[in-house]
Amino acid sequence: MVSHRSRLASLAGLTLLAGLTTAAPAVADDDSELAPLHPAPSAETGEMTHQADNLWFIELESPPASEGTSPSEVEDEQEEFRADADEQGLEYTERLAFGELWNGLSVEMDDAQVGNAREIPGVSAIYPVMRYEIPGADDSAPDLDTALAMTGADIGQNELGLTGEGLRVAVMDTGIDYTHPDLGGPGPFPTDRVATGHDFVGDDFDASHPATSTPAPDDDPQDCHGHGTHVAGIVGAEGEVTGVAPDVEFGAYKVFGCSGSTTADIMIAAMETALADDMDVLNMSIGSSHSWPQYPTATASDNLVDEGMVVVASIGNEGDTGLYSAGAPGLGANVIGVASYDNTHVQAASVVASPSGESLAYMEMGAAAPPPASGTTDELVYIGRGCLSAGDTLEGDPAGATALMVRGACTFAEKYDAAVDAGATGVVMYNNVPGMFAGGGITDRGPFSIGVSDASGAHLRELLDAGETVTLDWTDESVSTPNPTGGLISSFSSYGMSPDLDLKPDIGAPGGLINSTYPMDQGGYATISGTSMSSPHVAGGVALLLQARPELAAHDVRTVLQNSADPRNWWGNPGLGLLDNAHRQGAGMMDIPGAVLATTTVTPGKLSLGATEGTVSETVTITNDGDEEAVYTLAHEAALGTHGSTFTPEFNADSAEVSFDTDTVTVPAGGSAEVEVTVTPPARDYEQMLYGGYVSVTGDDGTTYRVPYAAYNGDYQEIEAMTPITDGDGTVHELPWLTKITGCEVFEGLECAAADGGTFANQPDGATYSMDWVDGLPDVPYVIAHFDHHVTRLEMVVVDERTGRPVHPRRNVAVDVSHVNRSATSTSFFSYAWDGTVTDSHGRVKDVRDGDYRLEARALKALGDPDDPADWETWTSPVITIARG
Repeated sequence: MVSHRSRLASLAGLTLLAGLTTAAPAVADDDSELAPLHPAPSAETGEMTHQADNLWFIELESPPASEGTSPSEVEDEQEEFRADADEQGLEYTERLAFGELWNGLSVEMDDAQVGNAREIPGVSAIYPVMRYEIPGADDSAPDLDTALAMTGADIGQNELGLTGEGLRVAVMDTGIDYTHPDLGGPGPFPTDRVATGHDFVGDDFDASHPATSTPAPDDDPQDCHGHGTHVAGIVGAEGEVTGVAPDVEFGAYKVFGCSGSTTADIMIAAMETALADDMDVLNMSIGSSHSWPQYPTATASDNLVDEGMVVVASIGNEGDTGLYSAGAPGLGANVIGVASYDNTHVQAASVVASPSGESLAYMEMGAAAPPPASGTTDELVYIGRGCLSAGDTLEGDPAGATALMVRGACTFAEKYDAAVDAGATGVVMYNNVPGMFAGGGITDRGPFSIGVSDASGAHLRELLDAGETVTLDWTDESVSTPNPTGGLISSFSSYGMSPDLDLKPDIGAPGGLINSTYPMDQGGYATISGTSMSSPHVAGGVALLLQARPELAAHDVRTVLQNSADPRNWWGNPGLGLLDNAHRQGAGMMDIPGAVLATTTVTPGKLSLGATEGTVSETVTITNDGDEEAVYTLAHEAALGTHGSTFTPEFNADSAEVSFDTDTVTVPAGGSAEVEVTVTPPARDYEQMLYGGYVSVTGDDGTTYRVPYAAYNGDYQEIEAMTPITDGDGTVHELPWLTKITGCEVFEGLECAAADGGTFANQPDGATYSMDWVDGLPDVPYVIAHFDHHVTRLEMVVVDERTGRPVHPRRNVAVDVSHVNRSATSTSFFSYAWDGTVTDSHGRVKDVRDGDYRLEARALKALGDPDDPADWETWTSPVITIARG
């Protein structure tokens, strides 16, 4: 949102107005070759990221100590920055300094200081400090045991005798309730299970609010929220629930308070502490969506792996925003970025339908009142869809009765309100596609609301159609029911690739509907969906793998896991037998026994082919770690591709042709052999196509090892980055715009920029700015721009309108931002303000004279060549007249 102060142009990807409309789910349209059988269910929970107000990372030029720079040299460089910053009058407050995993500082400074800071000698880049919200929980209760079976963790424990004993797993999260009996309670801290840790923020910390955004660290990482305890339980609970590695030792690194959000600089501080504590594995169920692998949390994570720690991170919950939505730190080159699959079963509360006596599973709906603990409902009356906005009329009178409705065509809230307005005392909605669901968006108005499966709805309809008086009897029983999307990619799981065309995510694990430990004062157990839940499955799996194979180096773990993973069919119609996108599921579902028992390694563990405009060749090395000679057969398994809009991709079955210089190879025990893999891209029948698949290597014992690959089909620079947007009314807005912030009204279809006043008003004919405050709003020029795709660099140069040339040959930059994220939705945009200054030859900020100017913007496309003009997109603003009071 727009705060009532000036913001400098160098806001590195700050979304001041994030999304005029919500992006549609990523499904194919009617003209696509492949149409989904049904929409994947959505998750109500997930990480959300925002820029923290006035907080910035300042990266210095030398590598950190982990990359070979001496600690004293890092310290000297930081001292030089402080001295130069003081000399040039930079107004800032230092928060944290980093030197081991990332060289730089996090600071608090007004956004108007960012451009000044970039001009200080030794500064290589400036990034916003992102803010991370804590995900929430839902109320279903699937069995963690079914999730363990999906990865073979149960086999690892029961047949291979693996428990993670001797391994130390760091959980960077909301802390851990170390009093929980399943986590080694009752305490006090430290305990045998939660053996080390630190609270970096304090219980009251919340980065979202200025009054609570100052950390108050202490030595007690007790979890007062729940998310971290849930994550820790998946990694290694032992008790009422059993995690993946029930004998690991935990490090609890608390970076959230009891509610709200944290910041990226606190995460890096926690990473450095985990390194000092000699942890073996770090789990981070946190992510910054639509970002670059150059973001500080990702580069620090990469350096942590270089130091010998395996880093596992969720890839993000932004699947509904389309391609390239994966986030840092999971985008890190050395990080294991984890996708999510839905759990195979859902264990849910149940009611008994009378008069049939059949037990029906249900899930509570949004914020509606929960159903009673006992008793019987009023009789059911079927009223149809209840979408009054679509012209529906109610098919029955629910006054004084429980309304039975079918899902579809309008929001859950509209259905609920229609039933309640008609006098319903409760609302039961049944699914219009197979399986259970728990809809959100409902505001409680008194009557309960529950969701049941399509099969349960059909049963109730049959009873009503037969003339029966139907009621529901509440029970305290639960039932386990198969999840129709079980084992398929979760709808919320983010797509890759990374903007630099690295294959991400790397691997997947169960994350949809996972029941695990929760703080004892909050019930002890809860269910949460998200890649937050899939990541700890992999972290626990890493512990089991390292217990069995302690010789594995941190850099080798991901390859072993990817070789043995099992790719799954497309969520849209699994019956077609087509593998889901490699850039959505990575190598596939983690297979712990497969990784532990593997006698073969195929390197590299993945092939990121980049942008292919013709045939490309790569070499894979097959290493036989077994005791006998082995014969391997090579083959290709195609996965679905995507094409079209970044935000709403379509699916296609066009695949590459893959050949090998030999289809079989014999490798002696302890030996290796190289095989050349040649990939011929599919025909360029689609725009902006990503394609991929799997190179399979099958030994003569029948075991198959895989290497996922993915690529962009064609010229990556054909993607237009700086584009117009189309609002909900179909009006096209030719962004970028030069704007003024005006009062809070709708202007040309663009909603208010902030609840506390101010919207961006287009100034196509130019405008005059006082560079002061007018009616409580900053009267400075703002440029707003939408990015359909990531931008390697964004520059804006100040041009003197009188001469048509930059105001100075060198000192003319208003904006210079590296690694700008793509816009989160097809209608969201970023804003960049110019405060009327440039930097003089001495590095000091200097106002330009009053007069007429333009801003010339240049955006270097992702992976663009800065020396090739064709790789830059340009725009020139209307005339900006500066007339200070």
